[in-house]
This record gives sequence, C-alpha cells and structure tokens, in this order.
Amino acid sequence: METKYIFFTGGVVSSVGKGVTAAALGLLLKERGFSVSVQKLDPYINVDPGTMSPYQHGEVFVLDDGAETDLDLGHYERFIDNPLTQVSNFTSGQIYDEVISKERRGDYLGGTIQIIPHITNEIKRRIRLGAKTTNADIMLIEIGGTVGDIESQPFMESLRQMRRELGNENSFFVHVTWLPHIGATGELKTKPTQHSVAELRGIGISPNMIIARSDYFVEQELVDKIALFCDVEKRAVVPMTTTETLFEVPLLLEETGVADFVIKKLNLKKTQNPKLDDWKKLVKEVKREKPSIKVALVGKYVELQDAYMSVREALRHAALSLGVEAEVAWIHSSDLEKDRSWDEVKSADAILVPGGFGERGIEGKILAAQYARENKIPYLGLCLGMQLMCVEFARNVLGYENANSTEFNHNTEHPVIDLMLEQRGISDMGGTMRLGLYPCVLKEDSTAAKAYAKDEVFERHRHRFEFNNTYREEFEKKGMIFSGVSPDNMLVEVSEIKDHPFMVSSQFHPEFLSRPMRPHPLFVGFVKAAKKKSK
Repeated sequence: METKYIFFTGGVVSSVGKGVTAAALGLLLKERGFSVSVQKLDPYINVDPGTMSPYQHGEVFVLDDGAETDLDLGHYERFIDNPLTQVSNFTSGQIYDEVISKERRGDYLGGTIQIIPHITNEIKRRIRLGAKTTNADIMLIEIGGTVGDIESQPFMESLRQMRRELGNENSFFVHVTWLPHIGATGELKTKPTQHSVAELRGIGISPNMIIARSDYFVEQELVDKIALFCDVEKRAVVPMTTTETLFEVPLLLEETGVADFVIKKLNLKKTQNPKLDDWKKLVKEVKREKPSIKVALVGKYVELQDAYMSVREALRHAALSLGVEAEVAWIHSSDLEKDRSWDEVKSADAILVPGGFGERGIEGKILAAQYARENKIPYLGLCLGMQLMCVEFARNVLGYENANSTEFNHNTEHPVIDLMLEQRGISDMGGTMRLGLYPCVLKEDSTAAKAYAKDEVFERHRHRFEFNNTYREEFEKKGMIFSGVSPDNMLVEVSEIKDHPFMVSSQFHPEFLSRPMRPHPLFVGFVKAAKKKSK
C-alpha cells in the first residue's frame, strides 16, 4: 500500500496543541488497524535541541537510538506507543548542513545552490525516508511554529510540492489554530483563524480540516462561519476545547468522527473497530476524586514546567495506577540555598530531583537529597539527581566536605562524580553525550530489582559524567547500594540507600519510557512509598 501523509500546520500562535492533536489522531488510526509513524519538522537552525536551554525549548526527549529530539516526540510515543527513531525529527539546521556538505563535496557539479529545489528536495527526501524506514501505512507530520514564520517557509513549500506529487488521495492537511476570547465582550473571535488560513492558501496549501482550539465552548454558528470563510467542509471544522487532561483528546477526536473523516478522504478502509475502553477508564480515573500525595520536585528550570514534561507525565501515570493524585510542588533549587521554600519541601510526602546541566542551583539539590536521607523521605533522583545524591552522601556520611562533581569543580579534592573516560577529549557539545538505550543489570533483592521484577532492563541515557568507581567500595561500606550497573560492571546505573523506605536514583532517564497504560516501575515504587508515608 502506498503511504498516506497527514500534515499538521499551526496558526495564530505557537504551542497551540499540534503535537497532542497529531499524537491523538495517530492513536485513533492505529486502533483502526493501520501502521502509523510520526515526524516533527522543526524550522529552527539548531542541528538538534540538545544544546538549547530548557527555557528556550522545554524538555529534550531522547529516543532509543540516542537522537535528542523535540518534546512532542514524547507525546507521540506516549499516545501511539511506537518507539521512534532519529528519522522522526529533523531541523532546518540538519537540512542546511546536509546540503552544504554535498555542495562542498561537489555533488551538485558546480550548480548554484538554492532554497528551491535543493533545500526543499532534501526536506522531501527526509519525509519520504521516514515513511520508508518505518514502513508506515500513514505518516503524520507536524511542522513546528506558526504559518507565516520566515524560517518555516521552505518547509511549507516542500509540503505544497508533496501535495502536488502525491495527489489529494494520498495527502491531507490539518490546520490547528486558536480562537482568542475577548473578555470585554465575552466573544470568541474567528478573524485570526481566517487570516492564518489565508496565509496558508497564499503559499498554495488549502487545509482539509481545521482544529479550532479554544478555552471556551465553540458554538455551531462559529463553526459554520469558519467553514464558510476558510472554504472547508462544515464537518471538517472541529472545535477542540481545552481539556482537563491530555488523555481526553483522543476521545474527543473520536466523538467528532475525525479519524473516520480522514480515512475516507484518503480512500482507506479500516480493518478493525477502535478499542478505546482503556483510555476511557484512564480519563474516568483522572476525573475521579482521589486521595492526594504531595511531591516536591526540586529543579533548576521550574519556571517552565515543559522542561520536565516527561517527568510530570511519568508521575501522573504512576499515581493513576495506584489510585492517588500526585500534587507537584515546583521548588526552585536555588531557593533552598537561600533558605526559602523549605516549608513546601518539609510538607511533601516525597522528593524528586530531576536532571539538569550547569552549576546554578546545585547546592539546593544536594540539600534536598540530604533532607530526604536524614528524614527517611521517599526520594527519586534522575541523572543529575543521582549524581548529587552521591555527592551528598560523600560529604555528610563519608565526611568528605569538599566532595563534588568535576562538572562543577574541576579541582575538587574528592571527585565522586567524574567525566566518563570516553568523553574526555571531546570538544563539540552537540550530540556527543552518552545517549540512547543501554542495558542495566540489577542486584538481587534490591529496591530497584523489586520494583522492576527483573534482573536486567534497558533504559535511555543522556549524560557525560558518571560515578567515580574509585569510591565505590567506601560508599558500599557506609550503606549505599549500587543496585544497577552496566553489564561489564564499569558504570553505576542505579544507586540506593540501605535502610531507607525508598531512596533510589538512576543515571538513566526512566521518565522517557513511561506510558499511560504502562507506568514506569521506578516511578510506581516511588509513588507507592510516598502513598505509604502520606497514610
């Protein structure tokens, strides 16, 4: 079967929900028996988001093959539950880098290199490579940003060309837009959507469907108006009011018949009826009144919660599976250094210290780990959260006051965390960390092994520094258990504190593999311990 392509563009404002919409539609199509894959096309010039500040870009989502990608790929994997690869995300930076490299090699035989056809051809090649690599019946492709952005113009032109090459039966355009609400008059306004569609049509693309996002109920009169002015079938204008939970989005799209409309327009036939009972139960569980636990998330980028998107979702998955509500207190680690926000930490049932880079706020995270250890508060450390748990242990249990990571102090007397051997001598920052899926062997009867109920697991990594094995024996004598190691026993993957309700940390990022229907075992163990403390 020839691959069908569904393209998602955004209008009026960015962060309008294209990624969640694409993920939800992908789930509905998969449930109808189609093999589905997803791509995110980011127009920024960075080669990947790996070196970008979380304040600029939010979370960097890491795939099995080590690709550092946009956070929307987390939505795709959590909804569709298909592991993605590096072909699932590419940027303008990668496109220009590839074309310029070919030009330097003389591949273009001295021709003048232009946006059209050279850049647009490379964009189209990568889109088709995504379909070929995944062997998908349907490719869902999201274009980052908003229609009208200068940097997205080559992508839009590539999609226009693809529609011409593929034909209407093999391509479908979904435009996700925003209906602003005017408080003074109590009205939703469609004019920005009309302008956005006019901009899209000016490029040569007419949307087949408009998803009209809003914080307020959208009357049928507005739907009719959008259909008329934007030249779209009434049935293809789908109002999407902001939901209480993202898990509800697939059910709302199903209620409005979006998937059936799309497959009809693409001349497809479903092979099975969708089974969404698990999603309905999940949404019902989200809305059910439940006892709550309080988790203090001590981070460096808490002003932008999207920086911890997967962590937040993994907490939610685990809490739902245990019948509780995870109330997150977002604590800036720098505040703890200034003796602020401690009331929030002390009133929490558990403490979570996620990953991060750079020296700012490090001492606050160490203080949080110390408080959790000394007061027997359930603690989960992720990547940097594991490293700083070890630094705290070295300082306050082993008595090495100056213990540190060489990431923050190159000349520390006790480098309990040090740069990995294979990282030494690397000068380029982008894409050079230990990235992707690696095996981890678990110690029998440890807290981690009991949580996983396995003796070997595979987890996704993103780090340059590791526990310094010189100190391993000393740590173990004083009560730290290295309950997860690499198969060659050279790399500490999981550490935990002996005689503690739950103080477990991982060098890897378990949040990347948590799914709504399959919460991650470490998060489940963490929430279970928090629930016990709360009682």
